[in-house]
Formats: sequence, structure tokens, C-alpha cells
Amino acid sequence: MTNSERTREHDDAFWLDCETLIIREEPRANPVYDLEERTARFGEAVIDFAKTIPQGPTTDRIISQLIGAATSVGANYIEADDSVSKREFLKCIGTCKKEARETK
Repeated sequence: MTNSERTREHDDAFWLDCETLIIREEPRANPVYDLEERTARFGEAVIDFAKTIPQGPTTDRIISQLIGAATSVGANYIEADDSVSKREFLKCIGTCKKEARETK
């Protein structure tokens, strides 16, 4: 055994202390799903995108439909969040899904 190997072995024994190191990341307590903020940003992003589309007689109706569907996702989510019954909540969330699908 060379001198450098003994030193390395000694250092490992000092630092590791013959134990296996286990590194654990602490999970987030509650993941944050700020859907109100995310749906608002989605609507704003679609509006910004729609501004880049050349306007004409054919595209005007498509642009207004796209903006209407994209911004109603956030409005319907807020309505669902304020719902008083499970039935009303599911109805509003269903509308959100339909409007989001329409913007694809």
C-alpha cells in the first residue's frame, strides 16, 4: 500500500465514519397549484399570440373566437372556485375543459 492510498483511506474513514451517507430531499408539504394565476397568464399569452396573427376577413372571426375561449377558461375557473355545490363546481370545471380544448 502506498502512502497516498493510506492517506486517502484514512481520510475516508474519518469523514465517512464507516457509515453509509444518505441524502434525502424533503418533499414539499403542499404543492401549490395556483390555477387562477395560471389561467390568467394563459389568457394573456393567447391575446399576445393573437396580436401576431395577420388580420383579415377570414381570420377576424377565428381570432375573436380564440381569444374568447382562452379568456373564458380563467373566468369559468374563478366561477368554479366560488361554487357552492359539488354539482356546480363540476359543471364549471367541465366548461373550463371544453373551452381549453377549443383553444388547441
